Amino acid sequence: MSKSIEASIVVVDDEPSIRELLVASLHFSGFEVSTAASGSEAIEVIEKTDPDLIVLDVMLPDIDGFTVTRRIRQEGIDAPVLFLTARDDTQDKVMGLTVGGDDYVTKPFSLEEVVARIRAILRRTREQAEDDPIIRVADLEINEDSHDVTRHGQVVELSPTEYKLLRYLMDNEGRVLSKAQILDHVWQYDWGGDAAIVESYISYLRKKVDGVTYEDEDGETRKVDPLIQTKRGIGYMIRAPKSAPGA
Repeated sequence: MSKSIEASIVVVDDEPSIRELLVASLHFSGFEVSTAASGSEAIEVIEKTDPDLIVLDVMLPDIDGFTVTRRIRQEGIDAPVLFLTARDDTQDKVMGLTVGGDDYVTKPFSLEEVVARIRAILRRTREQAEDDPIIRVADLEINEDSHDVTRHGQVVELSPTEYKLLRYLMDNEGRVLSKAQILDHVWQYDWGGDAAIVESYISYLRKKVDGVTYEDEDGETRKVDPLIQTKRGIGYMIRAPKSAPGA
C-alpha cells in the first residue's frame, strides 16, 4: 500500500549535498518534493508546481531568497516559506519575515528540526483555513470572529495590540519567538524597533491572561496555571502546562 502524500514542497538550495539530504528526509517523511538550485529556477518551479510550502536558501548564486519571496508574493503565490540561512543574524531573520517568510532555520541544521518546522507551519496555515473561529491553548480561548478572549471560562479584556500579540503567541504554541519576530509581526516596527515595548506588553498579557483566579470545588480561590513563558536570552512562548486538559 503506497504512502499518502502529506504535502508538496519545493526545496531551493545551490548546494547539491544539502538538496539531496533534504529531499531524502522529506520523501521519507511523506512529502512530495521538487527542487531548484537557483533563484530564477526556483520561481519557475514554484509557478509550475504550486507547492504547499517552500524551503528556500537565502544565499543563492543569482537572486537571493528574499527577492524570490518578494516576486512570488507579487504574483499572488502565498505558499508559506521556510528560510535556510547560513548566518545566525537577526537582521537576516527579520528581513525574511518582513518579505513574507514564515520561519527560518540556521545552518547547520538537523533534518529532524526542518521536518518539525515544516509540519508546524503547515499545521498553522491549515488551521487558519478551517472554519472553526476558536483558537485554544489549554483553557485559554480566542474567538477570531468576535475577538473575545476567555480564560477558564472568564472573559479577559485586551487592547487591540494585546490581542494581536496573544494571537501571534497562540498561533505559534510551543515555539519560542524572539523579540525581533514579535516586533515585526505585531508592530511592523511602527514603534521604531524598540524591544522594550515587547517586554512591557508581555507583562500586561501575563497580568491579564495568567492572573485569572477561580474558585475550586472546595470554594478556595486558585490561580490558573501560567501559560506565557520567558526563555531568557531567546524570547517568549505560550505553552499548555503538562497537567492541563488536552496538553
